[in-house]
Amino acid sequence: MNKENERSIGLTELISPVIVPRRMQWTDALVLMAGYIALDWVSYFHPLHGLNITPWAPAPALGLVFVLRFGWKAGLPIAFAIFLGDALIRDLALLVSAALAVLLAAGYGAIGESLRWRLKSDDAFATRRGLFEWFLIVVAGTLVNSVVFISTLTALDLIQAAEWAGAFTRHWIGDGVGILVTMPVIWMVSGERGRAVLRLLVMRGETLAMLLAMTAALWIAFAIGAEADFKYFYLLFLPIVWAAARQGLPGAVLLATATQIGIIAAVNRLGFSAISVLEVQILTVMLAMLGFFVGVVIDEQRRVSLELRQTLRLAAAGEMAGALAHELNQPLTALSAYATACDKLLQQGDTGDRLRDAMGRIVVESERAGEVVRRLRDFFRTGTTHLESISLEDLLRSSAASFFGRAERVGIRLVVHAVPACVLLADRLQLEVVIRNLLANAFDAVSQQQSPKRLIQLSASMEGPGRVCVQVEDSGPGLSPVTAAHLFEPFESTKSSGLGLGLTISRAIVDAHGGSLWAEVGDHGVFKLLLLVEGKAAHADR
Repeated sequence: MNKENERSIGLTELISPVIVPRRMQWTDALVLMAGYIALDWVSYFHPLHGLNITPWAPAPALGLVFVLRFGWKAGLPIAFAIFLGDALIRDLALLVSAALAVLLAAGYGAIGESLRWRLKSDDAFATRRGLFEWFLIVVAGTLVNSVVFISTLTALDLIQAAEWAGAFTRHWIGDGVGILVTMPVIWMVSGERGRAVLRLLVMRGETLAMLLAMTAALWIAFAIGAEADFKYFYLLFLPIVWAAARQGLPGAVLLATATQIGIIAAVNRLGFSAISVLEVQILTVMLAMLGFFVGVVIDEQRRVSLELRQTLRLAAAGEMAGALAHELNQPLTALSAYATACDKLLQQGDTGDRLRDAMGRIVVESERAGEVVRRLRDFFRTGTTHLESISLEDLLRSSAASFFGRAERVGIRLVVHAVPACVLLADRLQLEVVIRNLLANAFDAVSQQQSPKRLIQLSASMEGPGRVCVQVEDSGPGLSPVTAAHLFEPFESTKSSGLGLGLTISRAIVDAHGGSLWAEVGDHGVFKLLLLVEGKAAHADR
C-alpha cells in the first residue's frame, strides 16, 4: 500500500456499503459477553450506590457495535452480559438485576437499531453530516435511556427521588462519553479492514510521536494543571488535531481512545472526586468530537482530491484522443499501403529484396503504432510523459493541421506565422493537446463574429536565452479581469457545453514541462505558452 493510499484511508472505508445483519454464532455471543463484562469491570469506579452508574461506561459501545453487526439478535447476549456483570461486580438481587438488564438491553438495542437505520450506506462516518447525525442519535438515545433507567431505579427505591437529577446526569454522561469516544475504535477492531488500518497506523513512527506528545500533554494537564482547575487541559487538543490532520479520522480515533485511557488512569491514580471526573469527561468528549470532525474534513478533502486527479487524468486522455488519432493515422495508412504492395508482389511471384523491404517497413510502422498505444496506456496508469526532441515548427504545424479544413468551412482565417528554429525536449502528444485546446477555444471565441473579422493567429518568439513563447491570438471578445482570474480553475468554463477541464489539464501539462501558461486581459483573446528549449530543459532536468 503506497503512501497516497495510506493517507486516503478513512473510517468510512471500514463500513460496508449496506449494513445487513449477519447470522450470530455462539462464538460471537461469547465474545460480546466477555468483552462487555471486561469493559464493565474496568470502568467500575465512583459507582453511585453500588449501581452501574459511573462517569465512564464504554461497555454499551461494544453492545451497539454488535447490534449494528447482528441486529436485534445481539439483544439477548447484551442483557445476559449486563446480568452477569451485576452478579460478578455489583451486589444486586437477582430479580432486580434481570429486570434492569432487560431494560438496558432494550434501550441499547433501540439506539443500535436507530444507528443501523442511519448507517444504510457508507456515509455515516464519511461526511460531516453523517458524523453529526451519529453524534445526535447517541446523545438523544442515551438521554432517553438514562431517563427511563434512573426513573426505574427510583421506582424500585434503589435511588432516592432527591438524587434523581444527579444520578441521571452521571449515568447520561458516563454512557454518552463511553459510546462517543469508544464506539469508533471498537468498530475498527470488529472488522478485518479496520484491524488492518489500525495495524498500519500503529506501525508508523509518526503515530508513536503522536502518542508521546499525548503522554506529555496528559502529564502537563494532570500533574501540573490538576491543582489549577485543569487550565492546561487545552494542550490535549494538540496531539489529537495533529493525528486528525495527518491521518484523517482513523488517526483521530486512535488518539482519542489513547487519550481517554490516559485520562481515566490519571483520575484514578490522583483520586479525583466523582464531580471532577464528570467535568473532565465532558471536556474529553468535546476533545474527541473535535478530532473526529477534523479527521472527517481531512478525509473528505483527500477523497475529493483523488477523485479530481482521476477525473483530470481521464479528461486529459479524452483530450489526447485527437492527437493520438492523428499520430496513428499515418502508421495505419502506411501499413495498409505496404500490405497491399506485399500482396501484389506475391501475386507477381516476387520474393526478393522488394518484398523483404516492404515487409520490413510493415514491422517498422507496426512498432510505431504500438508505441503510440503504449504511451496512452502509460498515461492512463501513471500519467507519465515520453520526452523526445521535437522541432517547434513541426509541433505547431502538426497541431494546427486539422484546423485548416474547419477554418475554411466556417469562414475563419487561420494564420500560422514563421517561428524561430529551435528544438524542444517534450512529450509531443501532450503539447499537441495543449495547442489544440487553445486553438479550439479560439475558434469558439470568434464563432459569433462576422466572417470578415474572424482571425486566429499562431506564432512564436524567443523570450531570452533558452525560452520560447508560443502565442495563440484571436479576434474574439477577450477576457475580463474576473474571468481571467478563475479561467484555469477546474470545472470553470465560459462555454455552456464545456466541462471546464481543458485549460486546467493544459496548465498541468505545461507545468510538468517546466513552462507556464496564462491568458492576457484585453479586448481580444491572447493565450501565451512559455516553454524551455532543449538545452535549457535538459539542464533543468539534471
